[in-house]
Amino acid sequence: MTQVSQLVDTITKGIQEKKGRQIVVADLARIEGAIARYFIICEGNSPSQVEAITESVSDTARLQLGEKPVRVAGLDNAQWVAMDYGDVMVHVFLPDVRQFYDLEHLWDDADISQLPDVD
Repeated sequence: MTQVSQLVDTITKGIQEKKGRQIVVADLARIEGAIARYFIICEGNSPSQVEAITESVSDTARLQLGEKPVRVAGLDNAQWVAMDYGDVMVHVFLPDVRQFYDLEHLWDDADISQLPDVD
């Protein structure tokens, strides 16, 4: 397993740990000019859950792989938090904000995987 795919797995575990829902992994490797190799998109039901998911992703990646995000944006209002891990971008949304921006469909050429929700 490559380091990047390990990071993707670890990040999705961090999301699932805090009951993040509707997890989508978009593999952008074949898309020329893409800003990252993977987009991971999920949602939380409230700003506090969005914050908790973000914290869980950060802690899980740091503790399991020694990886820290280059940048985290959006925590001030926690409606859409973007975490930049270089090759992997993580987007944690409130449901209505996610629907509005519809990131999954910006990347129609990407290989999209939907992970089942963990209850």
